[in-house]
Amino acid sequence: MDAVIWLIAQIIQLLTWGLVIYIIIDLLVKFGVINAYNKVVQVVMGFLSRLFEPLLTPIRNVMPNLGGIDISPIILMLGLQFGFRLLVELTSGLR
Repeated sequence: MDAVIWLIAQIIQLLTWGLVIYIIIDLLVKFGVINAYNKVVQVVMGFLSRLFEPLLTPIRNVMPNLGGIDISPIILMLGLQFGFRLLVELTSGLR
């Protein structure tokens, strides 16, 4: 069971780092630091967008309008970490 928890922890950590990279690249593109027409940027942003937008869209639909500030990635990160902690606590109670 420890191996499964370790695997889930690693997946959550990869998702969290991927989300951070997605946020940073998105901000750099929006501020014009990175050229959005660069092929590498298009590939990376396309992959990360297909990975995270289905997870972020339901959060954005529920949240009120905050005047252009998007905190849905932060809520997603908190949800991932909360789910992992809950899994760890539930499995530690079984031992």
